[in-house]
Amino acid sequence: MVITKSRLVLGATAVTLSTIAVTSLGIHSRGQALFKASPKELVDEVWNIVYRQYVDGTFNQVDWQAVRKEYLSKSYTNKEEAYKSIREMLKKLEDPYTRFMNPEEFRSMQVDTSGELTGIGITISQDEKTKKLVVIAPIEDTPAFKIGVLAKDIILEIDGKNTEGMDTNQAVSLIRGEAGTAVKLKILRNGQTKQFNITRARIEIHPVKFSQKQTPAGNIGYIRLNQFSANSGKEMKDAINNLEAKKVPGYILDLRGNPGGLLFSSVDIARMWLDKGIIVSTIDRQGEQEREIARGRALTTKPLVVLVDKGSASASEILSGALQDNKRAILVGTQTFGKGLVQSVRPLEDGSGLAVTIAKYHTPSGKDINKHGVDPDVTVELTDAQRQDLWLRERDKLATLEDPQFAKAVEILGKQVSQKATTTNNN
Repeated sequence: MVITKSRLVLGATAVTLSTIAVTSLGIHSRGQALFKASPKELVDEVWNIVYRQYVDGTFNQVDWQAVRKEYLSKSYTNKEEAYKSIREMLKKLEDPYTRFMNPEEFRSMQVDTSGELTGIGITISQDEKTKKLVVIAPIEDTPAFKIGVLAKDIILEIDGKNTEGMDTNQAVSLIRGEAGTAVKLKILRNGQTKQFNITRARIEIHPVKFSQKQTPAGNIGYIRLNQFSANSGKEMKDAINNLEAKKVPGYILDLRGNPGGLLFSSVDIARMWLDKGIIVSTIDRQGEQEREIARGRALTTKPLVVLVDKGSASASEILSGALQDNKRAILVGTQTFGKGLVQSVRPLEDGSGLAVTIAKYHTPSGKDINKHGVDPDVTVELTDAQRQDLWLRERDKLATLEDPQFAKAVEILGKQVSQKATTTNNN
């Protein structure tokens, strides 16, 4: 099966929505009949996908041929046994982003085209070193966000169940549930444990919010991007065109707390800001690079400042890294999350799915940001207390001059606007 650009994702697992979109799945009854005849074929199908596509040709120093022999020598009487073996097999790679999803889990990870979804609103990952479940970011205006869950929180328990040794699929299964029901999370933050009782909800997400803001730098354009979903590009284009019609002198693009999403979406949006230059390079296990470049179709060339923080991950890091390396924008805030791997999502014969790490990515200057992140040009730290005040208790202060990161962005943007105006007048 051909893996299209729309199936390339940047490796987070979300509990409300997936940062994975799968289109044109083509799952049909023939595949399901085949699976009923031979669960072992599903095990072999997963093994072969990893064998052909996994980013590391050594399979992280695992003898992958021996793994095949081990798991195909077993007898399987039902699909649950096959699923268990597949998860055991993939666990040997020690890659939290290469994971198997049963049909229910796989369906739940497909982006709903209506933009509505059910859950608590967190994107989670498994720390590659500690194996702890970590919150990449709460999604804005969702139950987890409103109750105070923060990026980098470590999930210790879900409804009283210890998460030690638990993978992201298991965690998602426990956290997910019907709207109106509750889930209890015990989290670790800065050495202290906290308890959250969160009521699941039906959530409608619009990835882009924008406005014209009166500041000392003028009536600037402010755009907040919450995630990189299938419709983020269209909403971003509408936002820029709307603000361009109002003749704003410059922009602040807010990527704080944006956990990432679709690779093609980040590239699409980068092209709206960049006229030329490399956007991102993806490198497969043969070392072959595929470069995405700007196409001379930027919607604006006006000054731009980008806000980032430790909750800005994956696709956010591609966009901010591209804008920084091409000297198109100044980054303000704190070091980003550090997610530099790309996954391909595959539907399997029985309606289940597989996400497999197929590449790593570098910013235009060749930086590998995995496990490190993108460093801002200007660092403005917020304490957890400040962040909670801004994002939860006093939301009316967010993206105002009482928001220290935003205030610094306005200061920097003001200087850029003045410099551009001087240069224009001199010409």
